[in-house]
Amino acid sequence: MFRSLNHRNYRLFFSGQIISLTGSWMQYVAIAWLIYRITDSVAMLGLIGFAGQIPIFILSPFTGALIDRWSRHKVLIITQIILMIMAFMLVYLFYTSSIEIWQIFVISIVSGITHSFDIPARQSFVIDMVENKEDLGNAIALNSLLFNGAMLIGPSIAGILLASSGEGICFLVNGISYFFIISSLVLMKVKPAKVLKSKKNILKDIKEGISYVFDCIPMRYIILLLALANLLAVPYTVLLPAFAKDILAGGSNIYGFLVGASGFGALLGALYLASMKTPEKTGKLIPWSAIIFGLGLIIFSFSRYNIFSIIIIGAVGFGDMLHTAASNTFIQTITDDDKRGRVMSLYTMAIVGTAPFGSLLIGELADLIGIPNTLMIGGAACITGAFIFIKKVPYLRILSTPDGYVGTTSELKTDNRIIN
Repeated sequence: MFRSLNHRNYRLFFSGQIISLTGSWMQYVAIAWLIYRITDSVAMLGLIGFAGQIPIFILSPFTGALIDRWSRHKVLIITQIILMIMAFMLVYLFYTSSIEIWQIFVISIVSGITHSFDIPARQSFVIDMVENKEDLGNAIALNSLLFNGAMLIGPSIAGILLASSGEGICFLVNGISYFFIISSLVLMKVKPAKVLKSKKNILKDIKEGISYVFDCIPMRYIILLLALANLLAVPYTVLLPAFAKDILAGGSNIYGFLVGASGFGALLGALYLASMKTPEKTGKLIPWSAIIFGLGLIIFSFSRYNIFSIIIIGAVGFGDMLHTAASNTFIQTITDDDKRGRVMSLYTMAIVGTAPFGSLLIGELADLIGIPNTLMIGGAACITGAFIFIKKVPYLRILSTPDGYVGTTSELKTDNRIIN
């Protein structure tokens, strides 16, 4: 289950990232609570979420093409330094009592631009840290494990600190946590990665990457289902502060436990995925995990009890993580290395780039028809998309081979069953 940790570079990355991500989740919870405390507006939560994520949607195709030309290692060091600076800016603004919504808005935009480079670079960098491709799926699952382990720990700590010390301490812890991931990146001994030495116009590289993804039927439908789920269902996280306060009549501690329970469910999903030895079954997991996600969201929308809500949101986190990580594993397994940055930029657009539109839509919809009804619609949309996707499962089944290797996209395109 933890075989990827045998690789020194990945072990360094894992240890630094778990600390950094814990701080990031603490800041995420603190910002959401601060915004809602100041404005008492669900729509404003959606607007700030939109500001932080729309740059990813706009810039990811360009950043993906650039990452194929640049050193992923150096890109990651630079992005982590910028994100650390943003965290310490929040610390300064909070403790000087000068923090305002427009400042959070600007910091969210800058962070979003940085993440448009950071996310596809980080996803692509896995192959540089894990030399044995047979361990690639395990490394991706462990990435999800550490992400959701941090999601479990960070918000729970943040809920306690918010009640006792306020939002500023969460910003400070996050700023300090970046020193660990930056140090781990600097300590790595990374072989020079194969970069794309393209003399083409960058727009042609972008077009080539898009064609590469959508000419492969399995990859195409995986991306589309991810986009649907992240547009209409995943933004449930935007509504959690309001759900905790207005529906469950709780405080910041209940909100922290809801987010933490979602992280715990996702953690279980990551452990399950990490225990899988071959990538062949991940294709079959994709639609069924989306159904678990959507169904859990619908049940959660009806809950009015704290304990039951915490349990059900755990199932939601399990389905959400399993869907995202299984899709990531399968896509990374069949992607050719020279196009990995562009492919992962489209993956990033599907899971993060659609989120700003979802955050804005969900925020406005919740003000219009109420939080429970909005959550119910998101869950129903996710289930509908999954059942439509099930019709495409044969395309995923035929990729499986007796030894579990599915091949790269270039190899798969020689099979008429894939391209017809």
